[in-house]
Amino acid sequence: MTAIASVRAPEPSSIPARSHLDWLESEAVYILREVAGEGVKPVLFFSGGKDSLVLLRLAEKAFHPGRFPFPLLHIDTGHNFKEVLEFRDRRAAELGERLIVRSVEDSMRRGSVRLRAANDSRNAAQSVTLLEAIAEHGFDAAIGGARRDEEKARAKERVFSFRDEFGQWDPRNQRPELWSLYNARVNSGEHVRVFPISNWTELDVWQYIAREQLQVPSIYFAHRRPVVRRKGLLVPVTDLTPPRRGERVEELSVRFRTVGDISCTCPVESGAGTPDEIIAETVLSRVTERGATRMDDQTSEVSMERRKKEGYF
Repeated sequence: MTAIASVRAPEPSSIPARSHLDWLESEAVYILREVAGEGVKPVLFFSGGKDSLVLLRLAEKAFHPGRFPFPLLHIDTGHNFKEVLEFRDRRAAELGERLIVRSVEDSMRRGSVRLRAANDSRNAAQSVTLLEAIAEHGFDAAIGGARRDEEKARAKERVFSFRDEFGQWDPRNQRPELWSLYNARVNSGEHVRVFPISNWTELDVWQYIAREQLQVPSIYFAHRRPVVRRKGLLVPVTDLTPPRRGERVEELSVRFRTVGDISCTCPVESGAGTPDEIIAETVLSRVTERGATRMDDQTSEVSMERRKKEGYF
């Protein structure tokens, strides 16, 4: 009779404990693989910002050593910080992945975007250019780095957030996601927005950046910059955002918690020059990153929700 060797199960104490970042990473990788498996033509938003670069690392873990099963897409307002655009291009080149860039300025030339004044913020106008890009390429799933902790309207998003044939979002017409089962099926012209890091917080993002030793654009770290104080925010002094009459220009040590259109993105006063120092500041912060840094978010929740219904990120 052949002897059957017994295999002892490892003692519970010998099994390494999984951190909360491990669980978040596993969930995000699962979501990325789900959208790649269910979607016909997905795309991943990549602006060069901290949330989208975390998405890139998660996509690497989900699909490397193979190529990503989707291209990268950025909607450029024409008013983005040059440090972020340079980082975007360099990171996409390092990965060898296809980067599609579509510009709000192109939409303005076509007449699909019209601003009241030349110096108006183009941030909300990105919705038009995004929907044009989705229609141009026939994308049926668009993967983004939005998180529920950013603000109240985004907290209403599902992980797979359905958009109708006009690119509109209806928070009352979303699909159930019981037991983490996702439905990416859409009819022609419709698409879903997919948010793999929806359950992450700003603190989680920076802890992951520190753990994975990810490079980020330099403006996320403390640097000296001329600013003016306006409605409780530090507005950077640039050609697009000059000081107003009576405002005093100060040069302060600041960093950006979020990056976007120059016309609506503000830094915060900070001396944090490393991810660990940013983590320490974030732990103590009592204001969300968008609430502390975005001029266009100094409006009501209804206003943000209306923009999202029209196709905003």
